Amino acid sequence: MDDELLLGAEDDLHVVEFIKAYIPQEVKTRFNDNDIYYFIDLMAEYFEESGLLDQEPDADGTVEIDTEAVAEALAAKARKEKYGDFDPADIVWIVQGELEYGE
Repeated sequence: MDDELLLGAEDDLHVVEFIKAYIPQEVKTRFNDNDIYYFIDLMAEYFEESGLLDQEPDADGTVEIDTEAVAEALAAKARKEKYGDFDPADIVWIVQGELEYGE
């Protein structure tokens, strides 16, 4: 179990570093590492709860994801949880970065 947690933490670190390199500099200044970890966790919850993970891929093997809708949902959740007031246009970069990392 401890090994799984360590591997998960290491993978999360790689995702965060990838996202930080992926997003534009002016957007990067609006997020710290904790914010990125937070939104990665929210994305996992969102994908699970929304049923996106259960969708059948198309003929090319892909599942269409509306990154703007995901970013809107994440921004709303952050406000609801009183984590902060983030612009969905900025969060979309984190969503796209996480999806690119998964590729």
